[in-house]
Amino acid sequence: MGSAATATSNMKAVEEGSEQTPNSHFPDPPANNVRVKWWLILLSVTCMAIGSIGGPLLIRLYYVHGGKRKWVPSWLQTAGFPLVLIPVLILYIRYRFHERPSKFLAEPKLLITGVLIGVLIGLDNYMYSLGLSYIPVSTSSLLFATQLAFTAIFALIIVKQKFTHYSVNSIVLMILGSIILCVHENNDRPPGVSYAQYLLGFFVTLAGAALFGFTLPCVELAYLKASKAITYTRVLQFQLALNISATVFCSIGMLINNDFKAITREAREYELGETKYYLVLISNAIVFQMLSLGSLGVIFCVSSLFSGILSSVFLPLTEVAAVIVFGEKFTAEKGMALALCLWGFTSYFYGEYQMKKKLQTPPALVSDASDP
Repeated sequence: MGSAATATSNMKAVEEGSEQTPNSHFPDPPANNVRVKWWLILLSVTCMAIGSIGGPLLIRLYYVHGGKRKWVPSWLQTAGFPLVLIPVLILYIRYRFHERPSKFLAEPKLLITGVLIGVLIGLDNYMYSLGLSYIPVSTSSLLFATQLAFTAIFALIIVKQKFTHYSVNSIVLMILGSIILCVHENNDRPPGVSYAQYLLGFFVTLAGAALFGFTLPCVELAYLKASKAITYTRVLQFQLALNISATVFCSIGMLINNDFKAITREAREYELGETKYYLVLISNAIVFQMLSLGSLGVIFCVSSLFSGILSSVFLPLTEVAAVIVFGEKFTAEKGMALALCLWGFTSYFYGEYQMKKKLQTPPALVSDASDP
């Protein structure tokens, strides 16, 4: 992702776009524009926090107590999309009340892009669920933290974000953390999981992190290439298109594997009981929908890079939660990998701070400081 200055410019671009097309937003009082923008950021970050921490725990809870289907948790990660229809309908009614329904609808090009990205999200969800069926949450979270490195690389290629040596340092540290986990994989292999299954889960999760890192800049590019100004109502429509597409993709996988028929039988055999089985499934759908809503909101308000950073920042909380909830071992290798990841985050944030400070320094002061 780009620098903090780039993120600020993205926010200004949205605001300037809304000024150039005065009816693209509902008219808010000028004094409230900044407050509303930060309110959206806070809401999006909160949704991301709940989804990033709760999502992996709920998927692992499904597997730990008898869940065996791979496509079911994948499907649940986007199947909660009907929840987004509620704010979309409310906003649409509001637009109709102001007799501006044409300003509400997103352009077809943006929605088609959302459908295409949704297919990739569906595949990524399957890879993530498959990985969690064979490796602990703590290991999965550490591996998925490498998505920040992949996001930075793909953001450089796709949306031309700038690299600094701090960014490169961050990427190298995260790769080293993954290597440490791979070398000492036998120390945290769950009971009943073979060596081959553990390796499969390990590398599928790593590949899923790479795919997720690719989709975030694609979403930002879709926003940048849109002909109409991107408002939060259009972000919600984009999310609907994306999640419906991902749900259809996973539904096909479930149909092929007869998972819809197996749900009833699996519920009866679930260790925690049939009622709690369905509660776990419903909770999965709600929590992951919050994660999706938060991620797209952060990209809209700031940038794809910041969304990737937040996903990684929640890593320590997910680690602690996994140890508390499932009693997972926090090995020395995991501690070292976590330290490298946190070092990488710190390096990246410091680089962003330095770049922002440099860009905010008036040119005259820079030239005067460089004179002997």
